[in-house]
Amino acid sequence: MLQLQLKNKKITTERPAFVMGILNVTPDSFFDKSRGGIERAFQLIEEGADVLDIGGESTRPGYTPVSAEDEIKRIIPVIKEIRKQSDIPLSVDTMKYEVMKAALEEGADIFNDVTALENDERKIQLVLENNINVILMHQFYGNESTRVTDSEVNSVVTKYLLQKADFLVGKGLNPELILLDPGIGFGKTPEENIMLIKDFCSQQTKYKVLMALSRKRCIGTMVENGDKLTGTIVSDIFAVKNGASMIRVHDVKEAVASLNVMKYLQ
Repeated sequence: MLQLQLKNKKITTERPAFVMGILNVTPDSFFDKSRGGIERAFQLIEEGADVLDIGGESTRPGYTPVSAEDEIKRIIPVIKEIRKQSDIPLSVDTMKYEVMKAALEEGADIFNDVTALENDERKIQLVLENNINVILMHQFYGNESTRVTDSEVNSVVTKYLLQKADFLVGKGLNPELILLDPGIGFGKTPEENIMLIKDFCSQQTKYKVLMALSRKRCIGTMVENGDKLTGTIVSDIFAVKNGASMIRVHDVKEAVASLNVMKYLQ
């Protein structure tokens, strides 16, 4: 049985990994079927999601930034409505201190930050003072990725994320509250993404790993007909076999079904 420690409780699953369902309260997320509100949230819960990841700002390539105020207006009503009917763990996909603080006050559990708590010291203090789960993600900026070879990308990403996680643990955060995300698709070449999918989970065993592969461009390049759903399922199963504890997906029903099969074949 797999366990995930939250601030005040533990959740468990008999499947080999937890399923995080993507709920984008945005008009411009790259996969339009992930966009929605309360109805979409409860559809994902019905399909078997263990965690919901709510985002009010797209981080797709070429996304349009939104203000913290607009992000809050998008996600807080959704969190409030979910909390009236469900205690499912809620992750908030945001880079902003103000957004996460507001979400915490309404019952959110997990801070999913694609900047790994960079650019604002208050985010670190928010995590430490509230003793909450945090997802730390790696991304390359600008031409940074050209300074590493494909074979080095795992060690570079692993070193960066371990430094971030170890710092928080050194400040008193329970290591069980940390998940590491290698940031597939964030400033990385197709070759680098494939290397991380193949090797990151097996190389990094100190903390739990979240793999967010769902329908990303690099997945489509590995499937002749561009079938990103099939490519996602196969890639997720591969990552879980290598040690991923959670997969972040658009297609919850299919992810749950594939993990249920995997449970019998381990």
